[in-house]
Amino acid sequence: MPTPHAPSEDPQPAPGALGFDPDALRARYRAERDRRIRPDGSRQYLSTTGEFGYYVDDPYVEPTPDREPLDDRVEVVIIGGGFGGLVAGARLRQAGVRDIRVIEKAGDFGGTWYWNRYPGIHCDIESYIYMPLLEEVGHVPKWKYAPGEEIRQHARAIGRRFELYRDVCFQTEVTELRWDEDEFEWIIRTDRGDRMRARYVVVSSGPFSRPKLPGIPGIETFRGHTFHTSRWDYAYTGGDADGALHKLADKKVAVIGTGATAIQCVPHLGRDAEHLYVFQRTPSSVDVRDNRPTDPEWARTLTPGWQRRRQENFLTQVAGGGADEDLVSDGWTTSARLLQSLLPGASGGGDQVSPEQRGLMAELADFKKMNEIRARVDAVIENHTTAEALKPWYRYMCKRPTFSDTYLSTFNRTNVTLVDTAGRGVERITESGLVVGGVEYEVDCVIFATGFDIGGPPAERAGLDVHGRDGVTLAESWKDGPRTLHGFYSHGFPNFFHLGSLQNAVSVNFVHVLDEQAIHIAEVVAEADKRQARYIEPTAEAEAAWVATIRARAVDSHALLAECTPGYYNNEGMPSKQSQSYGGGPIEFYELIERWRTDGDMGEVIIQ
Repeated sequence: MPTPHAPSEDPQPAPGALGFDPDALRARYRAERDRRIRPDGSRQYLSTTGEFGYYVDDPYVEPTPDREPLDDRVEVVIIGGGFGGLVAGARLRQAGVRDIRVIEKAGDFGGTWYWNRYPGIHCDIESYIYMPLLEEVGHVPKWKYAPGEEIRQHARAIGRRFELYRDVCFQTEVTELRWDEDEFEWIIRTDRGDRMRARYVVVSSGPFSRPKLPGIPGIETFRGHTFHTSRWDYAYTGGDADGALHKLADKKVAVIGTGATAIQCVPHLGRDAEHLYVFQRTPSSVDVRDNRPTDPEWARTLTPGWQRRRQENFLTQVAGGGADEDLVSDGWTTSARLLQSLLPGASGGGDQVSPEQRGLMAELADFKKMNEIRARVDAVIENHTTAEALKPWYRYMCKRPTFSDTYLSTFNRTNVTLVDTAGRGVERITESGLVVGGVEYEVDCVIFATGFDIGGPPAERAGLDVHGRDGVTLAESWKDGPRTLHGFYSHGFPNFFHLGSLQNAVSVNFVHVLDEQAIHIAEVVAEADKRQARYIEPTAEAEAAWVATIRARAVDSHALLAECTPGYYNNEGMPSKQSQSYGGGPIEFYELIERWRTDGDMGEVIIQ
């Protein structure tokens, strides 16, 4: 490890020693960001409501069947049937709660894996650590990166294993939650006329529940076929999630968007369509995927507790910990090791290094990684102009990294055209095509791979009207920002729990995050039941102390995110000035809440 520079010295190595010019890269990154910044920010997108509401219709079920409205009581209502709701139900079952009802607007369990069934869909986190409760269900994934259908079927298996199908309400949306102070329970109203009551409510609606559309002028005038990737129209394309989109053989198809979804579906569209146009505002970073079947000999060596050990090992790797062995060894962990390897003090002695020096060396390691990503583009793409357009010019985690062994090579096909919009996006849509740079590209079909609406005030993201004690709404309580204890519960909203990434820890393996949160909630509920407590609610003092902790420990990432090219990570170039994540990272956070459960009396939340 090189000797740290004194604070007065310039710690940046010379370009010749690095093999690249950091100042030139910084200037290029800034220029690429600046030409993509739009004054309307996230308002450039359209909500899939009103005249665009049909984009979120469920294509996988028959029309909603009639049923009598429910007017009954259950112990726990879980809102959301994705992996968050499923792990919450499973952990509550394990804690002894028998009376559980899941309310889900889809036709089955699965969440994002129910809705997203586009061709090529796979998880981008290793399936052995991503798919929850593998040991409890008795399943070892068939691939290192499982296809979407295997993941969806695993979600259904969790529902069966923990008897969550027993009292579920599918094709149902919650419209209002209201606390009844006299009965110490929640009244839950739905769009099916239900008026249920529950002692506890757990909300896990997920960040990727409502797709968004680009607000391109003329979008409503197109006379061809359109759909969003989260509601893939196989009746139009033919085929299935494995491809073979035979009905596109005589179709000119446009894809708008080049994020994680497009990375997976574009190779199938390029192979099967008469011609494919990919409209790109900002290219993704595309690293090697190297998917492979599960080795049955390896699977036979697994011993009890193997999944949690592997999850924790991955978390340690990507969170900058010091695990001796990398059990997962994929693009996430090897990139994390690279970004750590050039940090002064990574192997000890970090207290000798100033924050400025560590920040610089992290940036240089980032440059090195992104140079490798860009070099891969040159190695794969045959056309120089296309290769230049596909190179990402930003820091590694400015956008979610992607992994594919087929995406880049798709642009070598003669029937595939990359339409690079130089960061400005599609200018307008006509009755028969899309216009970029004054050129109209006539197409039969437009597929929107434009992601999901994850912006807006935190209290409104779940789309719920929540009234707590004295009728105060969650939006009113959080008007100056989120207020929770540990990210799970809020003063004034008894027996009401959140799952997600608000005022707690974050990690790229979000399902692991959800499971840790579900374990915490289940243990708190079990302790409350043990004490025969009427309700669980943090004191105002405990909530205020945690909000102060979040602010005091928050990592100041505003400057970094502001330098990033626009995307959902930085609210389209307008990042929040105040982080809502626990600054100590996920490992420290999980240790903190475990100590809180085991060493304290939970008096901050359990009211006798």
